Amino acid sequence: MSKIAFVTGGRKGIGFAIAEELTKDGFFVVVSGRENRAISFENPNIAYLSCDNRNLDSIRNTADTLFSRYGKVDLLVNNAGVAPKERVDLLKTTEESFDFVVDTNLKGGFFMCQAFANHMIEQKQKDSGYFPRIVNISSVSAYTSSTNRGEYCISKAGLSMVTSLFADRLAEYGIPVFEVRPGIILTDMTEKVKEKYLSLIENGLTPIKRIGRPEDVAQCVSALAGGKLDFAIGQVINADGGFHIRRL
Repeated sequence: MSKIAFVTGGRKGIGFAIAEELTKDGFFVVVSGRENRAISFENPNIAYLSCDNRNLDSIRNTADTLFSRYGKVDLLVNNAGVAPKERVDLLKTTEESFDFVVDTNLKGGFFMCQAFANHMIEQKQKDSGYFPRIVNISSVSAYTSSTNRGEYCISKAGLSMVTSLFADRLAEYGIPVFEVRPGIILTDMTEKVKEKYLSLIENGLTPIKRIGRPEDVAQCVSALAGGKLDFAIGQVINADGGFHIRRL
């Protein structure tokens, strides 16, 4: 049987690039989105399953469905995420916007880890040759202040702690948990401010003077999925062109 991966928010952008990359590694990949309809892909090793990352019942039903259908999930990639619908100064952030972003990016990520971890533990007790992994996709916004989208920064900072918590808790079961932290990546989320970011990068914001591509993040996930970093649980992989390096 092929290795099975589940990538949340995998219909486009970073998520779809991750799915495509994982198929090269021999995974059959199920991607999720909120659209409750059949969606097909050119790649025969990618399938779609509807899941609302903000809804706990939907998350649990998705985990139940995948483990029932395939018998296992070898890799969970928590990629689903949203930005504020409108960038607003921190002093004017609305409860609606805060809940929309945090429910998807943080609450959804936490309970997705929980639901899949419980299934993974149960399956490992049945199969000693089963070695599942979890990868959370956060952001440099986990530690970088953007005062016009504070709710996004808070959600990603929280997701980083989710990684540490589950890496700690699941270590006894041999289930490694990692975090990939993208920097400025060219996606729909950054399209509206692309020119601003391109200018900042050209003027030295990052040591590598180009904007990131979804494939850059996907290759980091691929490296973690291969198992050679399993002793480095809780590790953060910065897919950011060197943004995290403090420089003079």
